[in-house]
Order: sequence, then C-alpha cells, then structure tokens
Amino acid sequence: MNLKIAAALTQVLSLFVFVAIAKWYVVPWIRKQERADALVPLIWVHAVRYVALQVYSAQQAGFPISDTARDRIVYGDVAGMLLAMIAIGALRSRARWSIPLVWLLVAETLIDTVTNVTDGIRERLFGAANGVTWMVVTFYVPLLMVSMGLTIWQLYTRRGEALERSVSTVPLVPNRSSMTR
Repeated sequence: MNLKIAAALTQVLSLFVFVAIAKWYVVPWIRKQERADALVPLIWVHAVRYVALQVYSAQQAGFPISDTARDRIVYGDVAGMLLAMIAIGALRSRARWSIPLVWLLVAETLIDTVTNVTDGIRERLFGAANGVTWMVVTFYVPLLMVSMGLTIWQLYTRRGEALERSVSTVPLVPNRSSMTR
C-alpha cells in the first residue's frame, strides 16, 4: 500500500470513527444542553488549530509545499484558532454577538478548508505528507470536519433559542423543612 492510499484510507476511517462518536455520545449529550453550552465543546476542537505551524518544520524536512500555500495554511488556521477562542469566551459570557462570531468561524473554516484542499491538489501534496503532517491531515482534519458539521447543525436547528441560562430552580429562601435545627 502506498502512502497516498494509506492516507486516504486513514481519513475515511477517521471520519467513520468520529461520526460514530458524534452519533452515539456527542449528539445525545448536546441535545440536553442549552445552546451556548452545546456549542462551546464543538468549538474547542478549533482552539488547537495552531498545530498548523508545524508546516514550517515539515517544509524544512522536505515536505514539498510552496511558501504561498504554507502561509495560507498557517494564517487560516491561526485565524481560526483566534476566532474559536474569542467565540468560546463570548458564548461563555452569553454575549449577543457570540452566534454571529460562531458563524464567522464556520465561514472562515470552510474557506480555509477549500483553499487548503485546492492548494494540496494543485501542488500534489496529499501523497507527500508524513510524520506530524500526515497525522494532522488524516486525524485532526476529519475531527475538525465532524465538529464543523455538528456546529452548523446546532446553529441552524437552534437558531431561535436564546443564549441566556435558564433561571435556577434553587429557591432563594430555603423552606423550613430543609433547615436543620
């Protein structure tokens, strides 16, 4: 089996595994959460997109990527990481602008992904990845795509839901039966 076939098979298997995890564990959990609380873990996956900085090391070690494509990968992923961190903070504080920010992260991620795939095809990079680059392409990118799908699903299906936390059901004044004497 050559590297190109192994990478393609690994990406497909990674997608299969991450979709299964999402279906069996993530989706049932998300359905029980409030909108913001459901989105935050999905966005945390993007918080480590700075791993793309490893492409400098990969290029130095012989990965045949142009400086232009390398820079697009790095700038796109670092921008996505920064957007993700800001969106997480905004969602945690229930800021009104958090949902548009998450949509901006979705748009940035989709554009970044299409750009990276286009550059990869143009430069014939898919069969050339190895080491950490291979791991990023075959494991992390499929995880990002599953997370992105779940994020879009949450943004669309819960578009009318407010961000505020539910009012606590704990009484402000304890009743007499709960007080010890």
